[in-house]
Amino acid sequence: MPNYDRRRFFQAAAAALALPAAAQTPSSRKMRLGIILGISPDPGAAIRRVRELGFPTCQVSVRDLDDDTAASLRKALDQYGVEATSAVAGGPGPAVYDFYQGPLTIGLVPRQYREARIANMKQVSEFAKKTGIPAVQSHCGFIPENPNDPLYTEAVEAIRTVAAYCKNNGQNFRCETGQETPITLVRAIRDVGLDNVGVNFDVANLILYGKANPVDAVDILAPYIQGVHAKDGLYPTDPKKLGEEVPIGQGKVDFPVIVEKLKKIGYTNPLTIEREIRGEKQTADILAAKAYLEKLIG
Repeated sequence: MPNYDRRRFFQAAAAALALPAAAQTPSSRKMRLGIILGISPDPGAAIRRVRELGFPTCQVSVRDLDDDTAASLRKALDQYGVEATSAVAGGPGPAVYDFYQGPLTIGLVPRQYREARIANMKQVSEFAKKTGIPAVQSHCGFIPENPNDPLYTEAVEAIRTVAAYCKNNGQNFRCETGQETPITLVRAIRDVGLDNVGVNFDVANLILYGKANPVDAVDILAPYIQGVHAKDGLYPTDPKKLGEEVPIGQGKVDFPVIVEKLKKIGYTNPLTIEREIRGEKQTADILAAKAYLEKLIG
């Protein structure tokens, strides 16, 4: 990143951190911020962390789907005043995030895992219903570009099955961007033909998979964007491996332009920060991203 852009990022982050708490409280008509996190094994501790980091919303990755976990999560959300905007479904089976094993292991496209994953997504929908979460989301996989490919038709039918189940539970189903080009995802959503299917717009994934410039993708996906992952990354240079995820402000995502475009299309749902590392650096990067994005939201 050029020195000027790097200075601008850190200046914006410092300025936003200096704002008084009242000035950082977004109105109901503005985008809010959130983080994505797993809630196992302790939903209470997970949601407490959301509040301690100063976020009003989160997306929750759910693994344990029993009634006790659902009750514990609902209690924590109420206790800490946090809104869970979607439940993230994944598995069972492997998911290898690269260009060779990815098409064979991710989402609803691989035949050998499809039925079990449909069943799991239905269970996540039931969990979300119990906890009052309005959406279920997941990677659907490497949806084929060619609509005449049998795997394309099968993937559309699988998405329709899950989305119909979610619709019956009063929920939206969000396909997370990444493994397919934006126009392929729009084609699939339209072919599914249900009005509760949308997109969790992971702006960095489009870069990490080399599928699109997220600035341009806003125009294509606009009618379907229901959630946004705020994440940054670099384009891939190794044909076998995804690009590198990096802290917000150090990659190729043009957040100032994207946030302005989201405002113009009337997007008011949260920007959910995702940083795919662990430990103290993850927390530091999340807080720096929070300060930077608050400044852009205004």
